[in-house]
Amino acid sequence: MSTSELTTATGNPLPKIDRKETPIWLVAISILLPTSFAMLATSATNVAIPYIAGYFGSTVDEANWVITTYMIANAILIPLTGWLENYMGRVLFLKVFITIFTIGSLVCAMAPSLNMLVLGRLIQGIGGGPMMPISQAILIASFPYNKRGQAMALFGLAVMVFSILGPTFGGFIVDNSAWQWIYLANIPIGIFSVVLVHSNIAELKNRVRPTKVDFVGFIALVIWLLTMQIVLDKGQQYNWFDCTWVCWLTGISAFAFVFFIIWELEYKAPIVNLRVFKDKNFFIGTILGSSVNMIIYVTIVLLPSFLQSLMGYNAMLSGLSLAPRVFSCIVMLLLIGPMVEYLDNRVLIATGFFFLGLSTIMYANLNLSISFDYVVIPNLLMGIGVILVFIPVSGLVLGTLPKSELSNGAGLHSLCKCVMTAFVVSMSSTLVARLSQLHQTYLVRHLSNFNLIFQHKIHALAGNFMALSSNVATHKAGALLYKQLLAQSKLMAYVDVFEMFALIAFILIPFGFLLKVPKKEN
Repeated sequence: MSTSELTTATGNPLPKIDRKETPIWLVAISILLPTSFAMLATSATNVAIPYIAGYFGSTVDEANWVITTYMIANAILIPLTGWLENYMGRVLFLKVFITIFTIGSLVCAMAPSLNMLVLGRLIQGIGGGPMMPISQAILIASFPYNKRGQAMALFGLAVMVFSILGPTFGGFIVDNSAWQWIYLANIPIGIFSVVLVHSNIAELKNRVRPTKVDFVGFIALVIWLLTMQIVLDKGQQYNWFDCTWVCWLTGISAFAFVFFIIWELEYKAPIVNLRVFKDKNFFIGTILGSSVNMIIYVTIVLLPSFLQSLMGYNAMLSGLSLAPRVFSCIVMLLLIGPMVEYLDNRVLIATGFFFLGLSTIMYANLNLSISFDYVVIPNLLMGIGVILVFIPVSGLVLGTLPKSELSNGAGLHSLCKCVMTAFVVSMSSTLVARLSQLHQTYLVRHLSNFNLIFQHKIHALAGNFMALSSNVATHKAGALLYKQLLAQSKLMAYVDVFEMFALIAFILIPFGFLLKVPKKEN
């Protein structure tokens, strides 16, 4: 085996580390296995929240901290991936964070209280945060250019498919067993992943270990993301800016964000190198990648919510509603490698956004009489669009960066997607609530004694309660009609939100052509 001599920023040599000549497929398995389960943990918990709340005797709002805490820890660690990798070394970095994720999973599974579960999710988020950017960087660096489509197809399998599969997996677990199994399943995988990483992942060549720790930048990053996530998660519950502490946290978050950007640009040894945004491909690719995540997660959140709240589906059925998307994603992943290699990636991206827009606009035709089969075709189209956009963008966004900036760029790219996803998911829930109230205001005027259709309907319904007095029967009929009005108002709100994101997808169709496609290496 050959060796690589590492140096610090001051030129002092570090101990030589053996370079492991490992087949790239084994490298891919070693890095993508823990990444897959980290992504599964992100979305599988969402459908289990009502069960967790019932188990600990808490409210759903209190149980939502299980999700919020994980997202905060995830977001804080993601942009530090490049710095930590250089500081610790790739192999040690991976083994430490996989171990942290596994310990967090064990704490979650054994948690005797909601507070302990939240602590476990915090630990789990710290360990799982760097998995996505580090796996993307390792695959980009390990695979030759002519096989980069295959590399990103594998990356898409780990990130997209397992994220989409999460609600189905979580729904199956909570409906057929205890919710703790969502976390117990991660423990043997974590142990096995540490062994694989130790055996198959090579250390970085010519790693430059940072000599300074950017504490100021790190603190600003933590304050920005922590306050932002709390505001996004609790804003709707406390009526946003009508609440004083929400206003204060928003101001603190905005100030910390601006300070973080200025400090990282001016400091000589920043914890995150923001200057990679000068790269055209990285800047545009990050916008497109964040937009794809936006559309994916809005549908992942809103479609099961619609089916559970308005159609009466249980957790397993609402999770299964996304299963066709997983099927089309897997089929496309088998085809996308040659497509990325032989076709113009920008055409693939434009085609993908068309499919995303088409599938999302089909969700806008939902009604309260649809069957389970109705959501199959939009989900199949969504899976096709996701892979057609995600895989080419994942390859091009880092394709023009120097190898020394791959981990840093992957971390920043993942951070932007994480922040935009949190923002849009929060805003979509707020939009559903507010638009539902708006539609209710317009629809309620039809519930008038001067409306002949209303009179006919309420008399017909009152006839079903003739065993009661006529006054009570009329009141019950009115209550039933008002319940239907609320359901229709909420349905129309879901339709409006789906139409908004369909429009965004269609608008983004030409933006892929702004990307530069690097020349193929011989």
